[in-house]
Formats: sequence, C-alpha cells, structure tokens
Amino acid sequence: MRLNFPDDFYWGSATSAHQVEGNNHNDWTEWEKSELKIQNLKLKIQDENFKKSFPPHIFSKWPTPLDLENYISGRACDHYNRFKEDFDIAKSLGHNAHRFSIEWSRIEPEEGKFDEAEIEHYRQVISALKERGIEPFVTLWHWTNPIWFAKKGGWLNKDAPKYFERYVDKITLSLKDVNVKFWITLNEPNVYVGKSYIQGNFPPQGRSFWRANKVFKNLIRANNQAYSLMHKIAGDKIKIGSTHFLVAHLPYNPKSFLDKISVKFLDYIRNFRPIRNAREHHDFIGIDYYHLERIEFSLRGRRWFLFNTHVSPDNLTEFGWEIYPEGIYKFLMRLKKYNKPIYITENGIADARDEKRAKFIKEHLKWVHKAISEGVDIRGYFYWSLLDNFEWDKGFWPRFGLVEVDYRTLERKIRNSALKYKKICKENSLDMDL
Repeated sequence: MRLNFPDDFYWGSATSAHQVEGNNHNDWTEWEKSELKIQNLKLKIQDENFKKSFPPHIFSKWPTPLDLENYISGRACDHYNRFKEDFDIAKSLGHNAHRFSIEWSRIEPEEGKFDEAEIEHYRQVISALKERGIEPFVTLWHWTNPIWFAKKGGWLNKDAPKYFERYVDKITLSLKDVNVKFWITLNEPNVYVGKSYIQGNFPPQGRSFWRANKVFKNLIRANNQAYSLMHKIAGDKIKIGSTHFLVAHLPYNPKSFLDKISVKFLDYIRNFRPIRNAREHHDFIGIDYYHLERIEFSLRGRRWFLFNTHVSPDNLTEFGWEIYPEGIYKFLMRLKKYNKPIYITENGIADARDEKRAKFIKEHLKWVHKAISEGVDIRGYFYWSLLDNFEWDKGFWPRFGLVEVDYRTLERKIRNSALKYKKICKENSLDMDL
C-alpha cells in the first residue's frame, strides 16, 4: 500500500546554530566551561552507575559520556564553514526544505552593536539553500543568548522582549532582500523554561516556579511582538510561527486518579499553554515530537512527578525515550481546531547503530498521513537532525543524524536510513509494503 502526501509537501531536516556551527560565544559556551559545571561532571563520570546507564555500544565512538570533551561544544560539526558541503548532502538526499537557526550572539555580540559580516554570512547560508532548490525555514532563537543579554538577567529581565525585538528588527530588514518565506521566532519555549528554570539542567540552572512563569510570559510577549513587527516590515508575503515540543503523556497506573490528574496538568503546562498563548500570533504551528512519558504522581524529594518507563528496550531510544508513533497523530488531531497550517519541525531518534531510525521515520509518517487524510492541514516534515550534533547538556554522544559525523576528522558519512528517507522525499509517498 502506498500513502501519497499532498503536492508541494516540504521534506527536509533541521539543525540549530549552537549544535552544529562551532566556535560560538554565548551564554551556553560560558556555562559549558564554568568551573562548577566541570567539577560536577568529573564527579558524575566517576560514578559507576552513571556508566551502567548507557548501552555498551555508546562507548565504541568518541566522544563518550565519560569524556569531558563530550560536554564542550567547541568546533561542533564546523557547519559554519562547511554549510555548502552539508547542503549538497541534503540536496543529494532529496530534501526540498531545511530548518536552521541564526545565532543571536553572532549578530549582536555587544548590546546594540550589530556585526554586518555575520549578517552577510547568514545571507550566504540562505542563498546556498535557495541555489540548491531547498526552501529555508529560519529560526531566530534556539535557546542560546548573547552574553550581554544573559548578564542583564536574560529572559527574566522585564525588557527582554524589547531586546529581542531590536534583534528581530535588524535581521528582518537586513535579510529582506533574500526573500525568506518561512520564519520561526522561538524554538520550544516550553522546554527552555522547564530545563532552565524548573529542572535546572540548562543555564542559568534556576529552580523556581515563579521565575519559570515570568520567563514563559516574557517569551510569549517576545513571540507576539516579533510577529507583529515582522509583518509590519515584510507584509503578508512571509509566514511566521514558533515551534513547540510536545510530549505524549499516559498515566503510569491507568487506575490511579492522581496519575491521571497529573497527566492532564502536565499536558496543559508542557504542551498546550504556549500554543494557546500565542495562537493569535502564528501563521503556522511548528511541532517537535519525539516520545511518550508515563507519569506517576509522587511526593518524593522535590519532585511532584516521576517519569517512568518500564517497557522493552527494543522500544526505547538511546536517550531512554519510549517510542510512540501514534502520539504524533493524537497531537495533530488536537491541533486541527486552530485552523492553522502545521509543520512537523522536528522528529527524530538517537540511534548510533542506525538500527531503528528508518522504521522510526516510517511509522511516524504513517500516522502523519492518517491525520492528513482526516483533514489536518500538514504541509511539511523535518527530521531531526541532518547531522550528528551537540545535544546540549548531553553533549556529542547522542547520534540523531541522517549523516554520521566523525568528531575527530569531521568526516561526513550518509547513513542507510537517510537513503530510505530519501526515497520517501523523492517520491512524495510512503510505501508501507517495504
């Protein structure tokens, strides 16, 4: 059976500046090298239980979770200098769209002072994509911040949306001539808030619900103001959205009232609050979907919830995430009521041996197609990621790429799953009999 996708459907992959470019100088690079973080890492990697938490094959390639270098982004994939080579690969794989981000700290390294050479660099990135027949989807903020902005309190500062608006104004005016059609203001504000201000895993490592809520509100204001400004500058010829990380939730104990209430609460806070608050300032909705979490209510320690996964290892990614393709369909059907075009702006799997990736893509696309057949306006799919890359606090060991990167030599190697995805892209259809 062959499942055909709509004409003019966008097929591609995604990256973000800090994860692939290399040699950035922002709040993340400062945090990566901080003395406290390094000392904590040294203690962690000396813990035998930490090593045992990974599949053995993770240690077959450098860097591993036990290498300090793993946690320093450094030159990353050197995509900043090799973007043309990487876009040649994307074109060879049948991609007709690519999502990437502009690094704010490169554009405005000092407050109010813009680097024209860096703006020109991103103009060349966009032109390189267009020359290859690949539609750019440009993300303006993918979690990293200029150091001057962080020193002012970052997204806690009441004027943070104003600072972001100044950067957006400069980019929109400066790149108006290259005619970018699709813009993404913010990447996954829900994840940034949770990781940075509740769990404390990302800089500035806060743990405060009050601060988290303040940051969330500032991010929504930033999105809404950027949306209005960009349309004022470029009119209706551009389409603007933001991306939202959606996690499927199920109660750990289906009979537990508290588990079921916990699922409803988390579903609103994590998944739908950002979308609802920005719904009047979206031309499209970007969704990033990866996995399922089984939620158990708990009062242990400082946590209210436990995220339990008691399933076969065959159905887990190397992140320990439970694979649940049907979840993407359920979210798409719930988003139908917003009457906005939808793009799957990220969907991917950490799979160093490339054993599960092709099936992962195929199974998720099967459910995407089902949503389309039931009237959901879905216009594109971006696999995460084009390249193996720096996965934030986890470092380099997770291998999400369609293209494998040897971090010693920076050699690129196309994985077999990328060739199977290429067939889908080229044919604009999914053969379920294969």
